[in-house]
Amino acid sequence: MFSPTGEIVEAARAAGVGVGAFNVITVEHAEAIVAGAEAAGHPVVLQISENAVKFHGGRLGPIAAAARRVAELAAVPVGLHLDHVEDDELFDQAAAHGFGSAMYDASRLPFAANVAATRAATARGHAAGIWVESELGEVGGKDGAHAPGVRTDPAEASAYVEATGVDALAVAVGSSHAMTSRTAALDHALIARLRDAITVPLVLHGSSGVPDDELRTAVRGGLVKINIGTALNIAFTGAVRSALRDAAVVDPRRYLKAARAAMADTVTHALRVVTEL
Repeated sequence: MFSPTGEIVEAARAAGVGVGAFNVITVEHAEAIVAGAEAAGHPVVLQISENAVKFHGGRLGPIAAAARRVAELAAVPVGLHLDHVEDDELFDQAAAHGFGSAMYDASRLPFAANVAATRAATARGHAAGIWVESELGEVGGKDGAHAPGVRTDPAEASAYVEATGVDALAVAVGSSHAMTSRTAALDHALIARLRDAITVPLVLHGSSGVPDDELRTAVRGGLVKINIGTALNIAFTGAVRSALRDAAVVDPRRYLKAARAAMADTVTHALRVVTEL
């Protein structure tokens, strides 16, 4: 069943557990994420990034409509989130395409410019009924906020949230985007300080590279929305490679079915890690 992302996140926060938010690239991703959530019996968030929209020729409508319909038919609550949006025009399309939330990404800008752009976007988002996530500094793999050694300052983050009015904040505590090995070590003392300093739910980007025990500890410490993308693509690609070892396989349904099942298993496991503490 479709549910607003904000309601899913706030319910998890109140219960002291996490919410898995998984990146959608294809319809098979959306189907797999929901199947995995149904198997785990937990809510989930489907995320479509600006990069995924670019992959689909810059057209948000078709993939958004497919993901929204998959969410509506689910047996568990499913949110729909537009992720890492730098383009204002795309951000402003979120509500019209059935999203309950969006992440406005002005992290490439200096602090003051980030605050001004994010405050304006948040005002527009709230007027359209969108729950807005944002972040300070670049996240992961870009020599930014989630690069080795870079961390979110609690006082600066608190001021940023107050100035922008965002509903959730992605923080830099040791993870990084696009990690294919699960070796990230999170700064749990900083997570606790951020939890105490910031009034809105905390979001972890780049969670695919974080080991299970680290994720459990982080959620217990105050992280709520746990973003996962690369782990699904590893499962997808591995299943396709395995299926295509048989040279007789030419029907894409054969290998896409295997990929979808592998991603669903990945989702089920991840959701149990962040919710069954």
